[in-house]
Amino acid sequence: ILALEFSSRQRSVAVTDDADVLSEITTDQLKTGPLILIEQALEQAQIDREEIQCLALGIGPGSYTGIRSAIAVAQGWQLARDTPLCAVSSTEILAATARRNGLRGETHFIIDAQRHEYYHCAWKLDDQAQLETTPLSIIGVTSAAELKAYGPDAAGFPGCEPLYPSAAVLAQLVAIRPDRIRGCEIEPIYLRPTEFTKAPPPRQL
Repeated sequence: ILALEFSSRQRSVAVTDDADVLSEITTDQLKTGPLILIEQALEQAQIDREEIQCLALGIGPGSYTGIRSAIAVAQGWQLARDTPLCAVSSTEILAATARRNGLRGETHFIIDAQRHEYYHCAWKLDDQAQLETTPLSIIGVTSAAELKAYGPDAAGFPGCEPLYPSAAVLAQLVAIRPDRIRGCEIEPIYLRPTEFTKAPPPRQL
């Protein structure tokens, strides 16, 4: 499995064989393109592109540009090689990453949603799995500051700690899932309604 997680400023690419992590490359250098990260991960894992049997990607919420770039790479990869795809919410990846790191119990996660707002959800973490207990929603900055939360944008609040979704954890989640989708079906998770300004009618002369 080749996994791409670009929803935060710390992007990661991983290669796994079932549950075994063969490589994971992480960077906070946005100038490093996704194809370079993929080549580095494949080289570290000593795997050829043709050996990839599934491509996994995190679909947010988070950096719209990063998520879109991961989707574009996945869609192009599938067109070229007909490789199955699997998409997972970045909040589930965060929860699974937190569980891997030893966190247990009811755990809150926040991700910057811009405009002084944050995406928020909560998951119950135990030794076996993670279970979402509070669905994803958008909360104000004051509400976010009152939480003991984890996430890529949590460091600015007292009592909160930074945590980034891991591509290796993403791949391990996908390894035990049967569902696969076509690239044209993938959409980023984005709770805000689409906003646009309708052009005024032409002036009558």
